[in-house]
Amino acid sequence: MRLTALDLRLERGAGRPIAVALSGGSDSTALLVLAARWARTNGRRLLALSVDHGLNPDSARWTAEAGEIAGRLGAEWRPLSWTGPKPQTGLPAAARRARHALLAEAAGAAGAHVILMGHTADDVAESDLIRRDTPTHGRLETWAPSPVWPEGRGVFLLRPLLAVRRTDLRALLAAEGMGWLEDPANADPRFARSRARAVLANEVGQVDVVPASVISIPRRADGAATADALGRVMLSRAASVDVVAKAVLCTSGRERPPAGAAVRRLTERLARHETFKTTLGGARVRATDGQAVIVRDVGERSRGGLSSLPLTRSEPAVFDGRFEVEATVDGLHVAPLAGLAARLPPADAARLKALPAEARGALPALVAEDGTVSLPAPFGSGPGRAVALAPRRLAAACGRIEVEVEAVRDALTWTG
Repeated sequence: MRLTALDLRLERGAGRPIAVALSGGSDSTALLVLAARWARTNGRRLLALSVDHGLNPDSARWTAEAGEIAGRLGAEWRPLSWTGPKPQTGLPAAARRARHALLAEAAGAAGAHVILMGHTADDVAESDLIRRDTPTHGRLETWAPSPVWPEGRGVFLLRPLLAVRRTDLRALLAAEGMGWLEDPANADPRFARSRARAVLANEVGQVDVVPASVISIPRRADGAATADALGRVMLSRAASVDVVAKAVLCTSGRERPPAGAAVRRLTERLARHETFKTTLGGARVRATDGQAVIVRDVGERSRGGLSSLPLTRSEPAVFDGRFEVEATVDGLHVAPLAGLAARLPPADAARLKALPAEARGALPALVAEDGTVSLPAPFGSGPGRAVALAPRRLAAACGRIEVEVEAVRDALTWTG
């Protein structure tokens, strides 16, 4: 079995590792088997990452067994743990979020920019079935940026098995003399995916779709949205619903896009060439004759958004999901400029006036212990620097980064 997606997306002979999410189940174990073959042929290291969610009494043993699988296949291995209290409701979503955050952080720390995931054609069919009742349920893509933010910036997920049936993978493992773990949660009817899996098990022929994106790399995005160094996004009136959602997401700094119905209404208004101002999902949209400009909604501050953030000298921190800010002195925190502009020194105030008014209030301001306010470079002369994350995030979200080597090159620009 040859995984075309690995040949298309991954770099050969690079010194950095490729991360593999390894639960020890049949899908991820088979993925590691196939990835190990590819890595040996193409001169790459594999780093297997196993997350212990702490939700089953046997989870520690399962994690240790996953480590044994990784060792048998010659991969480096690192166990990760989801610690702390677990929610009483929405547990699958919380576990997924925690898992992706742990994977992204571990991959990034190891220098990996790609995480291989073991989702199969069966998972695609299950997701399609779930979406009948939950339209906002996400779609599985062969290549996509990590879904967590900001932990996942610069990290991409590659799912090379989306055209492969689970039964074929289990046959492969049997031929290799390898076993796998069975998580009882996969049969727990409390969870939507388990219910979908049970339905499909009784519906012969439901898993038959081969995603075209597995076979080839799709055409680059059409440039319907662009972002600038202020964190603004300029949006074409002909932008699709998908691009509009991503533009709002990247402007607001949030992790999840706004509700689909609201995005569709906004897209329709843009297509009708209406002139209007509105807010959506933490962003403010101003549509003129030619295009729409999206900025952070400063009004979010009164609703608990745009929280201030303490800074540690020379340690970059992400403010409001939109700017990476680094202080060059101690005793600073970063806050939105709205309400603080009157305290800026004359030089910074003069530079601020040269910037578009709509973007000013959500810019990061450096606040000292004595109440002094300044703007970080390149917006002012304060003791720090700030880099807008929207341009790089938007490029990743819109498919303008297509292969590992581009992801690595892009990662070098996250911090300017």
